[in-house]
Amino acid sequence: MLVLSRKLNEKLCIGDDIIVTIVRIGGNVVRLGIEAPADVRVRRQEHVEADAKANAERAAGTDPVAPTAVDSATTG
Repeated sequence: MLVLSRKLNEKLCIGDDIIVTIVRIGGNVVRLGIEAPADVRVRRQEHVEADAKANAERAAGTDPVAPTAVDSATTG
């Protein structure tokens, strides 16, 4: 992992098309601005992990979010 230090309003470039700007620093929170081409997905890691978990649950048939019609009829 590359670790960099940046100050407010400083930028870093990833490849030729992605620019990350330090927009705000406050306490233990850093706000980033990310400029990237439309075809590049920029996501928070916790969302990627949640999606992976949900996909695994669906594949195993244990998706707690989507009850079947039978489940709804028997519990109502």
